[in-house]
Amino acid sequence: MVLRAAGRQSLVDTVVEQLRAQLAGGEWAVGDRIPTEHDLAEQLGVGRNTVREAVRVLVHAGLLASRQGNGTFVRSAADPAAVLRGMRHANVLDVLELRVALEAEAARLAAVRRDEADLRTLRRVLAELHEQGDRAADADLAFHLGVVEATHNAAFTEVYRFFSAQVHETLVTSLGDHEMPPIDLAAHGALVDAIEAGDPAAAEQAARAVLQAPIDVVTSLITR
Repeated sequence: MVLRAAGRQSLVDTVVEQLRAQLAGGEWAVGDRIPTEHDLAEQLGVGRNTVREAVRVLVHAGLLASRQGNGTFVRSAADPAAVLRGMRHANVLDVLELRVALEAEAARLAAVRRDEADLRTLRRVLAELHEQGDRAADADLAFHLGVVEATHNAAFTEVYRFFSAQVHETLVTSLGDHEMPPIDLAAHGALVDAIEAGDPAAAEQAARAVLQAPIDVVTSLITR
C-alpha cells in the first residue's frame, strides 16, 4: 500500500486527513499495526515529526492506539470527528428529534437503575436550573447529562456526551431566539419525580413532554 504523497507545503492536518481516509477505507483493520513513522514519512513525502504529530492527533481522537515498544495499532475505523462534522449540518428539528429518541430511553433506564447518588445529582442540577432561570442552556444540558448518567450504561453515556456538544450549540442558538419557548421547569421536575419513583413509563413520557414544546415551535416555523 502506498499513500498519496502530500505536497511539500502540507502541514500535520493534511497527513491527518490522509490517514483518516485510509482508516475509513479499510486499508488497515481494527487491531492491525500501521506502518512505522519512517515508512509513512517516506510514503507521504513528509518529515517524521509531521507523521508523529498526525499520529498523536489520531490517538487522541480514539482511532489509533500507541503501544510502547510494539508500534501503533488501529483502535477504531469509525471517525467521531466525521460524525460531529455531519451533526453541525443538522437543523434544530433534526437535533430535537434525535434528543427525544435518546432521552426518552435514558429516562426509562434511569428510573430502573438510579441510585441515591444519582437522585442527589438530579435534585441539585434541577435546583441550579431553577436558580439560573428558564433560558439557562448550560444548566439545562447539565440536567439532561445527569439523567443519562443515571442509566449506568457506559456506552449510552459516551454517545450522549459526544452528542451533547451539538446539543449545547443548538440550545444556545435556539434559547437565544425569542420565538423558542422557555425551558419548562415544571416538566423537568416531573421527570425527576418519575425517575425517583422508579416508574419507567412515566419517566419516558415526562422526557418526551420536556421536548415536545420546542419541537412544536420549530415545526410551526418550518411549515410557515
